[in-house]
Amino acid sequence: MTSHRRSPSPEPPGPRAIRRLHESLINRIAAGEIIHRPASALKELLENSLDAGSTSIQVIVKDGGMKLLQIQDNGCGIRKDDLSLLAERFTTSKLTTFSDLSKLTTYGFRGEALASISHVSHLTVITKTKSDTCAWKAAYADGVLVPSKAGYTPDPKPCAGNNGTTIIIEDMFYNTPTRLSALRGSSEEYARILDVMTKYSVHNSKVSFVCKKSGSMSPELSTPSCSDTSLAIRQLYGHSIAKELLHVTTSSTSNDSTEAVDEDDPEAWSAEAYFTNANYQGKKTAFLLFINHRLVESSRIKRSIESIYSGILPKGSSPFVYLSINLDPRSVDVNVHPTKREVHFLNEEAIIERISDAIQQKLAGQSQSRVFEYQTLLTGGIAQSASRKGKEKETNADEVEGDDDRPSTSQVAKKVLSQHKVRTSLQDRTLDSMIPVTDPLRTDSDEPTTAIRLRDIKESTCHFASIKELRRLATKRLHHDLTEIIKKHTFVGVIDSSRCLTLIQHNKNLYMVNHAALAEEMFYQLALLQFGDYNRLKLDPPPSLRMLVKLAVEVEEGTERSGMSKDEIVDRIVETLMDRREMLLEYFSFEISETGDVRTLPHLLREYTPNLDKLPMLLMRLGPQVHWESEQECFSSFMRELAYFYSPAPLFVVSAPAPDEGEQVKLKAEAWRIQNILFHAMRKYLAAPKSLLENDVVQVASLPDLYRVFERC
Repeated sequence: MTSHRRSPSPEPPGPRAIRRLHESLINRIAAGEIIHRPASALKELLENSLDAGSTSIQVIVKDGGMKLLQIQDNGCGIRKDDLSLLAERFTTSKLTTFSDLSKLTTYGFRGEALASISHVSHLTVITKTKSDTCAWKAAYADGVLVPSKAGYTPDPKPCAGNNGTTIIIEDMFYNTPTRLSALRGSSEEYARILDVMTKYSVHNSKVSFVCKKSGSMSPELSTPSCSDTSLAIRQLYGHSIAKELLHVTTSSTSNDSTEAVDEDDPEAWSAEAYFTNANYQGKKTAFLLFINHRLVESSRIKRSIESIYSGILPKGSSPFVYLSINLDPRSVDVNVHPTKREVHFLNEEAIIERISDAIQQKLAGQSQSRVFEYQTLLTGGIAQSASRKGKEKETNADEVEGDDDRPSTSQVAKKVLSQHKVRTSLQDRTLDSMIPVTDPLRTDSDEPTTAIRLRDIKESTCHFASIKELRRLATKRLHHDLTEIIKKHTFVGVIDSSRCLTLIQHNKNLYMVNHAALAEEMFYQLALLQFGDYNRLKLDPPPSLRMLVKLAVEVEEGTERSGMSKDEIVDRIVETLMDRREMLLEYFSFEISETGDVRTLPHLLREYTPNLDKLPMLLMRLGPQVHWESEQECFSSFMRELAYFYSPAPLFVVSAPAPDEGEQVKLKAEAWRIQNILFHAMRKYLAAPKSLLENDVVQVASLPDLYRVFERC
């Protein structure tokens, strides 16, 4: 008998040497803790402008702040002698000793914002103090002064400018591609910037704020200098919130107190809140929290306030709350988060409880009656108000189009005719909503899901002239009016699944659309958008290519006209696809193994899985329908076949008796996918071509025309 010796176990690795990180790496890591996205850079710079005593702040944004973020203020400016230290880490005018942290009254104090920005972008500063005869311009990189142009010295240069400071940030995260790729699209980043500015505009109502996109003449946000927080809320959040606002003040001494914090008492505090009553029901809680004038977040305070409204508002409704708390600086620790997003303070539980009690008492005195505004669906009617006391039953109400700030019926000078009113509420019931449908994508819950959040899809980088030309042609075919209808439609319901017919509404018109044709065009555009960079849909276990093609050829009619037997057709198609395995894998993530198994398919929309019953037909059509010899025609025809495979068109259209219970569940699940995934994706991605107007989009009703018919009766 042969004896087997066990091989000796490998020796554990020795300790690695500890090395000091390079200074540039240290600074770039630190920058990532402070500057997460353009909105976080803006927050830091807004606070610097407010610390400088600015009364006017103007912001210009390009590509969501990733290409350009410019902040101009009229504050005290920066001395020329301090410009050399401006972007170095831990340089500040607000701290001298560690004890200064215990009595901070400014926003910034660590001196990291501009330093962090200079490590991840190209930073330029233009500043002028009142005593200067001119402004000074300086450029920074990695925390130090650099020449603004080749051949220049890095010293600040004189230039024209107004009193105050202008910070220009260009190409944010150009040297950290991972952070750049993790950002959302430019529109979402711009929305975050507007959100930050809106919140600071509410709290600093005496300061004028302006925000606009680069190249735009009109600003997206513009506030005058006023002295009333409620006016700022009205202007920024709309009259629907402002007309339902309640106001309360409280302090460590008594409720309804507007006294300032006692400087001699470290536990003294005061708070002021504006919040909506029971008549306002938002989709998402709007919570603005400022502690010592610093915009912060506190899950504990938010949960406490939400618990108050849970017994007042219907499920799924949320309030608007603005809360400002002033505390003695000695009782607040502001240095617990790199971006100062969170703070800790003494007696936190007691203060939260006192504020919550004040808000609850105010709400209790106002919630005895609730006002409902309603209008009959589509056919109009006069908006009415009904006040019901005590416990009311929940009722469905449609919102009346137009500004909520409308006078009472007796004050209306010009009545809006019913045929010119448009249903715009997304809460209205659809044809398919009479019976709840479970989300077919979820197996762990029986609760219906009503919304799917689509992941952003970015255009892949491609240098093929053929793909660039196909993308240009897709843009050229765009029909602006039809695209507008699709992007802003209201879904009504699927009316015929077998023929793929759906009703949608846009403005005063009702349209019948072929959702399969619209989806096919969208999937073609998604395939073109992601060319060479597709996600993969894995087939496990991988089916045989030959078996799938054979299944499709067996049921295909008219194959005898080709002059070949069915087996010869199968051999030809399989050979064609096997010869092009490498190209299919590289460009389309379409993987066929050496043994002829289909392993992966391109996944065009991650939230949507195509009907795999159509896979045999797809593979069969790829043989004769794709023009393999011409590059542009090959790519175009392949993506067209892929789009047809993804479309929800049924495999066979046959007349059948009424579906049984199991079939009805499948039809409802498919209708759910069409409404909540496909039409949601069309709103976001479909650039509708004019060709869809020929047979696939038909106007079936117009509200003004219907009224004319009834007027004749």
